Amino acid sequence: MHVPDGFIDAPVSLGTGAVAAASVAVCLRGARRELSDAQGTDRTAPLAGLVAAFVFAVQMLNFPVAAGTSGHLLGGALAAILVGPYTGVLCISVVLLMQGVLFADGGLTALGVNITDMAVVTTVVAYAVFRLLVKVLPRRRRAVPAAAFAAALVSVPAAACAFTLVYALGGTTDVPLGQVFSAMVGVHVLIGIGEAVITALTVSAVMAVRPDLVHGARGLARPLELRTADGQVTTATPATAPAPAATPRRSVRPLLAGGIAAAVVLAGFVSYYASTSPDGLEKVAHDKGIDRTTKEHAAKDSPLADYQVADVSDARLSGGLAGVIGVGATLAAGTGVFLVVRRRDRAADRATDRSADRSPDPAGTA
Repeated sequence: MHVPDGFIDAPVSLGTGAVAAASVAVCLRGARRELSDAQGTDRTAPLAGLVAAFVFAVQMLNFPVAAGTSGHLLGGALAAILVGPYTGVLCISVVLLMQGVLFADGGLTALGVNITDMAVVTTVVAYAVFRLLVKVLPRRRRAVPAAAFAAALVSVPAAACAFTLVYALGGTTDVPLGQVFSAMVGVHVLIGIGEAVITALTVSAVMAVRPDLVHGARGLARPLELRTADGQVTTATPATAPAPAATPRRSVRPLLAGGIAAAVVLAGFVSYYASTSPDGLEKVAHDKGIDRTTKEHAAKDSPLADYQVADVSDARLSGGLAGVIGVGATLAAGTGVFLVVRRRDRAADRATDRSADRSPDPAGTA
């Protein structure tokens, strides 16, 4: 659903750019706390960078949804559930920036539109649905993938509705709004099913190995079962359950290594077999005539434009190399951003502590 240059006029593009910038600023502040784990260490920041790289890789895997139409992961729901809604918006924003600058995917003047639509709307809607369902469903960890499925399913047509609204405000063609709305929502409901499956499977996989690192699973635990001497099993209440022992800190390196390997394989090898049909927005834009005003991408001469490495004649090798480079660039950019955000928060905490230490104690000044 990457909006190219020319679909939306300049005033609305500037307006959505302002919305995107304000949203990113808010999320930079909100992400500081989300990037803390139970021990207050920085190990969640590399995980957020991995989520951004993984979303980049999976977005290269277009899957067929209808005759001549494909879809791909948007990733807002997945990122929000794994690392939190504020950090999730930043993850998708990093992906969109890398795609626009390096791969000429999504217009540069439309970057604000894409961040508002694909990062902000999908993440906010998905996380709101997810939290509502987690409260309604039984408080078990197995409820997390089910809630993730529904949240992802809803987030994609929500993004389609958001694009329709932006088009209504600043579309550069005279296509009737009702036609755009029905076509966009119809095809993106189908794409949402694929998004939901990918999101639920990925969340389930992470939950299976490291549920303590899944932001959406915090506070959810299986009730403690106590077996009596006669063999009966009872569920312990908070009042009767013994105090939990200190949990030793576990390294995140195996998860990071496995996630990076998966992203490299998906982007470098599996992406060659992705559907070549236009995605939902491209198909609707072509069928309805919205693409008549498309402008050339400012980064069309990039050595990685269209996910191909310049001067590499073999299409399979060229696309694979571009995918691996994209995973590495997104991982580096994302991890760097999140480490800086997290460390700024720790520095602010230390400054607050020093200020509190210097403050006079009213009780001790008698």
